Amino acid sequence: MEGNAASAAPGERGEMINLSTKLEKSDCYAMNEDTRFPMTNLFIGDTRLGCKSDADEQLIIHIAFQEFVKVHSIKFDEFNNGVDPENNPSTVRVFVNRNNLGFEDIEDVDPTQELELSDADLKENADPFLVKFVKFQRVKSITLFIEDNSGGDISALGSLKIMGRLVATTNMADFKKQG
Repeated sequence: MEGNAASAAPGERGEMINLSTKLEKSDCYAMNEDTRFPMTNLFIGDTRLGCKSDADEQLIIHIAFQEFVKVHSIKFDEFNNGVDPENNPSTVRVFVNRNNLGFEDIEDVDPTQELELSDADLKENADPFLVKFVKFQRVKSITLFIEDNSGGDISALGSLKIMGRLVATTNMADFKKQG
């Protein structure tokens, strides 16, 4: 077990990393997304592609991780440098470890945290939203409910970054069999 600290990847040493590299992509989904602008676009770094809602301004984005993580902050960026500011999300409800939330029941569940976003919060150089750290210590999934926007018919988001670190776990393969 010598040298494990030196060979550990960022995030495993307690450093903040962009957790998009730790997504369990097969378990991530969005509800009411425009198929031309799917939620997977949020993680590629081009705000011109981004994610848009389809029928109305509400959008559910479910993000699952490969392992437990500690979330420190969430950074939202506006779609296409803010060409349609009325489509910017304004109210986002965040749920931790709640699977299978749909539009029929999401308003009946208390969010882990509710965020009010301004146009300035969505600028590329704006600070990320710090989450209530004690409630984001052992996260396997996050569900974002974009409840409202700045007055548009649909909601649009350019990119999404979830910053945090991995939860230290015991790797059973590191133990040697005795006897």
